[in-house]
Amino acid sequence: LSNHNKYIQARQQYSNTHPTTVPSSATAMILSFKKFARASLILSARHVLISAFVTQRSFASSAAAHMTATTAAADCAAPSTINFEEHSKSYNDLLERLREITHLNHASAVLNYDRQVFMPQSDRPQSSRGKQLAVLATIAHQKSTDPIIGQLIEEATADLTELLKTSPADDEALLTAKRILELEKDAYTKSTCIPNELAARKASLEASANHAWVKARQSNDFASFAPALKDCFDTAAEIASLQRGDNTDVSLYSQMLDQFEMGMASSRIDELFNQVQSTLVPFIAKVRASDDVPSLEALSGKFNIDAQKKACQKIVTAIGFDEGHGRIDVSVHPFTMSLSGADVRITSRFSDDEWYQGLMGTIHEGGHAMYEQNLGDTELSIDSALSMGVHESQSLFWERHIGKSKAFYEWAQPILMEAFNTDDNKFEYSAEELYAAVNAVDFDNLIRVEADELTYPLHVILRYNIERDVVAGKLDVADIPARWNADMKSLLDIDVPDDTKGCLQDIHWSCLAIGYFPTYLLGSMMAAQLAHYCKAAIPDMDDKIKAGEFDEIRNWLTKRVHTHGKRYKSLDDLLLAEVGEELNPQYFLDYLKEKYVPLYKVE
Repeated sequence: LSNHNKYIQARQQYSNTHPTTVPSSATAMILSFKKFARASLILSARHVLISAFVTQRSFASSAAAHMTATTAAADCAAPSTINFEEHSKSYNDLLERLREITHLNHASAVLNYDRQVFMPQSDRPQSSRGKQLAVLATIAHQKSTDPIIGQLIEEATADLTELLKTSPADDEALLTAKRILELEKDAYTKSTCIPNELAARKASLEASANHAWVKARQSNDFASFAPALKDCFDTAAEIASLQRGDNTDVSLYSQMLDQFEMGMASSRIDELFNQVQSTLVPFIAKVRASDDVPSLEALSGKFNIDAQKKACQKIVTAIGFDEGHGRIDVSVHPFTMSLSGADVRITSRFSDDEWYQGLMGTIHEGGHAMYEQNLGDTELSIDSALSMGVHESQSLFWERHIGKSKAFYEWAQPILMEAFNTDDNKFEYSAEELYAAVNAVDFDNLIRVEADELTYPLHVILRYNIERDVVAGKLDVADIPARWNADMKSLLDIDVPDDTKGCLQDIHWSCLAIGYFPTYLLGSMMAAQLAHYCKAAIPDMDDKIKAGEFDEIRNWLTKRVHTHGKRYKSLDDLLLAEVGEELNPQYFLDYLKEKYVPLYKVE
């Protein structure tokens, strides 16, 4: 089962078990933040991303798509002899207030982790915990939008401008302070530019649209959901227009994208996705036609749950998850949660009739967690994840380029044999057989969250093209089912039997998360590019994986990605500075071909 399902499954489970009511206009504005904060805290694998982006108030400006990167790495900036906090009381006061908000959000994370993993799951305790989380979220939101925050940002910016007149332009501390003020000004502006009426309307719509989606999905009735879906697109566009301001050079859809993938305009994604689509459509057709299909026998059987837990713990700690600054638990849906930089926790889930889901889920969450564990310790948004695409690249680097590699199974096969080969269950598969089984393709799969890594990109591209065209006014909401079905046929040669297995399968649009889908594929591409450059820097990388030696690989990622947080202004800027070129999908396409050509014996 693909690990991309965690965000959606958690939201779907929550929707199905919590009756939806529409709030009154008097309370809807606060409920807007409470609902999104509560939802953000249960988003499984995406929790760390939503948490970093929403509760830490760290959205970057849409104009970042046109900016050059801030000089971020220590080796690119002059050593600092200046402490800006000593020069600016306003800056010092601002940082104190921002850190207070961070601590409130971390307190919420502690309560939420307990809610999902340890506390009783019956209605009364869950309802009580929800109220506690809502109170903390409201306090954090009020502190984030306090006018004093805006005032301190302006005063500190003026102090910095004055100090720069007599200081080295490349001073590291001053560059960091400049970036912090940029991030916080943009976050404050976006938080305060939405009128109360619109916030109330958005809260009401999120509730009613999600309820309508659940009912429509259950009854396979897109028409009943279409009016609410149109409202979702219209409201998201209205909010994006306000956040964009007077900068009409940025399209509405690019503005929507920016809240999830800062600095990545839709025109740039068009370029990237077109290259992926034009290559993968004919390649998948060729692989589909092959008669050489890997055996899936190694994936099923009877597997002791405790044995799975022990094997997964051994593997994820070996690759670099630090249990001294986190823990591993079990939950209904795997997720990663950062309670602070010094306490990052992961969960996984296990089934006794297969082992692959538990292992890949653990490695995937371990990748997210290692990113969080190696971010800076300023407790400010500058030391949070750069974007959702970057965060996904870290989980997919470990899941795919390590955990689905041949070298990995040469190392892990004895661990799995020890765990699973019993008198009741013969598990005597070679590393080659395990590698082939975990990389098999399901060509008839309709569901995005269950797709393999070869066909998954086209599921994302389909959704991206549809939501982009709706926002641009090129596609009516009522015509989404027909467009969906046609694109599934042309991209994947699959006939869609009904809307429940088609355009109603995802929750994103009903939550106004328009612009979210592309981050999945951007993360896949970035992971492949990082893997390429990591291998160039560590020529014996495969040998190290075979030997279970992962420190040098992890340290390379920490230096190139983790420690920079939001010091760069986009995924492209980070890659350009750290590996020498912007995001290049060719590495991803080469990776897929190098794997699936020999696996399916195609030319």
